[in-house]
Amino acid sequence: MPRPGYNEVTLLTGFPSFLARKLAAHLLDEEPGTLIYAIVRAKFAQEAEQTVAAWPKGWRSRFVMIEGDAAAMDLGLSGIEFRALASEIDRIHHAAQVTYLGVDPRTAKQLNVDGTCEVLELARACSSLKCLVLHSTAEVAGDRTGIVREDELEAAQRFPTFIGETRARAEKLARRAMSTVPIVVVRPATIVGDSLTGEIDRFDGPYLLILLIVTTPAEIAVPLPGRGDAPLNLVPIDFVVRASRALGRHPRSTGRTFHLVDPNPLTAKRVFDLVARASDRPAPRGFIPTNLTKALLRTPGLERFAKSPRAFVDRLATRVRFDARNADEILAESRIACPPFESYVDKIVDYVRDRVREKRERRDFSGMEETDANPIERRIL
Repeated sequence: MPRPGYNEVTLLTGFPSFLARKLAAHLLDEEPGTLIYAIVRAKFAQEAEQTVAAWPKGWRSRFVMIEGDAAAMDLGLSGIEFRALASEIDRIHHAAQVTYLGVDPRTAKQLNVDGTCEVLELARACSSLKCLVLHSTAEVAGDRTGIVREDELEAAQRFPTFIGETRARAEKLARRAMSTVPIVVVRPATIVGDSLTGEIDRFDGPYLLILLIVTTPAEIAVPLPGRGDAPLNLVPIDFVVRASRALGRHPRSTGRTFHLVDPNPLTAKRVFDLVARASDRPAPRGFIPTNLTKALLRTPGLERFAKSPRAFVDRLATRVRFDARNADEILAESRIACPPFESYVDKIVDYVRDRVREKRERRDFSGMEETDANPIERRIL
């Protein structure tokens, strides 16, 4: 049962990642009677403490950080700590995940697959668990085209990246455990910044092209990598966290999977036309064939950045739509809906512009050797 003085106790993994930070803030704001335990790796303790220090006092008093590791046995906790958590926890948000393509496959497997195994073990040990929310991704669809339904996972798809493959394996583990553990799986499409502030943690995926458009001289039109006529499904982080909390608390959600997507996704060309307009730049003109684009990204010197751009180019050319009937059914009751990209593109562009300007102002160009940075890194910073 929950600790005296609180209505519920929630365990959060992945803190202080961007998703986990946004989740924590939303839960603390919406649930004044909830105590949150956050599993934090030692290497991220300082960053976590800085994040929490900026919160209101009322939030800080209900947020307890526990040193551990979501990928380690028993989450890196002692037997006493593990049993104590299991006796108190009512809900779990498993947000610890590897999404960055620059990591090695072994690390991705440890956190995405092994970490899910450990969280499932804790869930089985809990005496009063109401729900475990597994934060997955629509990328578990791999290279599938056409319509992908929420109840589908294994469809002989191939995975362009090991990130998608390991997260599909994690979701498979969760599905097998649904008969004994109350689990909700959420699959957001490509996550972008906050629809109100534009805030994002890392410039990858669609941000590679947004950065290029924003920083290119105003008289130059950037060509698209590919025709850009396939849908590009983008969802802001604030929609993802609000939807995840609502789905995790709804009595009809248990044992189901939910796509968190834009119901009317724009084509990639339309997305970047809007970005260009918000940036006071000419709309992208012409295109580079997909195969040629991926070949150019193999140019010597770009190896460190090549995996992410190539994966994004593949995504731009994949004609896939995500059916979201389950999510629509539940979220309609809470009046939670994904805002259209047109309504927040200005916030996304303003945030990117501000970060680029700040980095340029901080950089000491006089002390920087040309060999210190990759050409792409020099270009955008």
